[in-house]
Amino acid sequence: MATTTDTVPAGDFEQQTQKFLEWFTSQPGATFHKDIKLVDLRDKSAGRGIIATAPIPADTTLFTIPRASILCATTSPLAKKLPHLFKGPAEPTVAEESPSHTADADDEPPSPENDDDDAEDSQSQDSWTLLILILMHEYLQGSSSNWSPYLSILPHQFDTPMFWTEAELAELQASALVAKVGKDEADKMIRTKIVKVVQENEDVFYPAGTPKTQRLDEGELLKLGHRMGSAIMAYAFDLAKEEDDDEDEEEEEDGWVEDKIGGMNDTMGMVPMADMLNADAVFNAHINHGEACLTATSLREIKEGEEILNYYGPLSSAELLRRYGYVTPNHARYDVVEVGWGLVEGGLKKMVEGIKGRKKEVDWAKVEELVEEQKEEEGEWEDSFVLERQSEDPDSEGQVHGEAEFMGLPEELEEQVKTYLKAVKKVVGTGDRAVAEALGNKTVRKEILLGGVRKALEEREGQYATSLEEDEKVLAGIEGGRPTTRKEMAVWVRAGEKRIIREAVAWVKKQEKELIKEKGQEKDEPSAKRRKA
Repeated sequence: MATTTDTVPAGDFEQQTQKFLEWFTSQPGATFHKDIKLVDLRDKSAGRGIIATAPIPADTTLFTIPRASILCATTSPLAKKLPHLFKGPAEPTVAEESPSHTADADDEPPSPENDDDDAEDSQSQDSWTLLILILMHEYLQGSSSNWSPYLSILPHQFDTPMFWTEAELAELQASALVAKVGKDEADKMIRTKIVKVVQENEDVFYPAGTPKTQRLDEGELLKLGHRMGSAIMAYAFDLAKEEDDDEDEEEEEDGWVEDKIGGMNDTMGMVPMADMLNADAVFNAHINHGEACLTATSLREIKEGEEILNYYGPLSSAELLRRYGYVTPNHARYDVVEVGWGLVEGGLKKMVEGIKGRKKEVDWAKVEELVEEQKEEEGEWEDSFVLERQSEDPDSEGQVHGEAEFMGLPEELEEQVKTYLKAVKKVVGTGDRAVAEALGNKTVRKEILLGGVRKALEEREGQYATSLEEDEKVLAGIEGGRPTTRKEMAVWVRAGEKRIIREAVAWVKKQEKELIKEKGQEKDEPSAKRRKA
């Protein structure tokens, strides 16, 4: 699923859909249930989708996709034409550092960010760039491509932030999403790894006899590369073998493994029909990966007229927008906010400087030197932390239950604060007895942690240009309750992040109140013991 800004006339849209359906059902081994229909959902900003035309029982096979129909390195003729590009995958050059808010913290979809050295080498390809080349090859073959009816229904334009104007991106305000768009990096990657390959192998990418005047120039190839890259981001699947799925099941017995790409796969592909399913955090269908084919199966009874929905994983609104160009209310439970270490450090400094009886200024430069030594020795020092709610996984029918709730700070944050305060204590030494004693007290350290984080969160919220209340007024005016325009989606994302901040602040304040009670009990305990004696 991907929201698009395509403006194909309804008649042409329907004609393209019908040709694609005829092509799909003509593939050997393909099936398409008689009680489902591929429909135009552009009025809901959802492109195409599949609905039930009659009640469908649970555990019904909705459609079957033979692996031979999947567009990937295994089936593409490009692999035979340019075999040197497909000789074992290079180290992925487009993986972004994980923000740890997907189903698996280490699973990230491809991103524009890349290694500068690899970006200069057009021969150093990975599964992501190879699939872009494969799609471009088939697209440039025109009607002679076996996948032509399928490629014709892929969007020409997308609503992912990669295609937003500077003014539209500014609506995201202080969201960490802005830094993850990376259009300049994507341009560089496409120019060096995609455009260069096409230009050096024009006889391979264009049908024989294509005149020079009909071949794309560098700017047009760059634009096409972006389009195909975005299509992969929105539609590609991980074509892992069954044994890979078994490994995932061992690690996460009752959990859902999302059907979309997880990031650094060696087997990525475009899966016709499976990618026509839209997706949400509440869903009713699942794609099963078999050796010879992929099948879509209903998880529960689907009512007549109900849309059939897949699952892309527990993605935050920001990540859903970045990858697919849309947001949904059901995904709000997975929203997150990133808080930089610099804000936390600033809060900790204020708490230390507020210790009663402090006589000297802390030499923060020396503290920083110790911290740098710590980084070099252990190599583990986070620049930012992700705050998120705890939420139950979807059940076997694709339903979610209970409220998502903020339950605490990341363990990594608490450990880093602990390390930082040790450095402060070491610098202070015996030069300031009040500070040294305070930092040696476990309760006081917790008080500093909570206070420092609270100050950081309050400052983090202040980085946004509008308040949560102002954003909620905008969202309240959205017809139907689901944001569809770029501005509405930007407001939705930034408001979701502010809600997490507010919930985290409330949690911290509650912990601070409990800590005050504990300190009061500690003061009373010695006198009680004396009375007992």
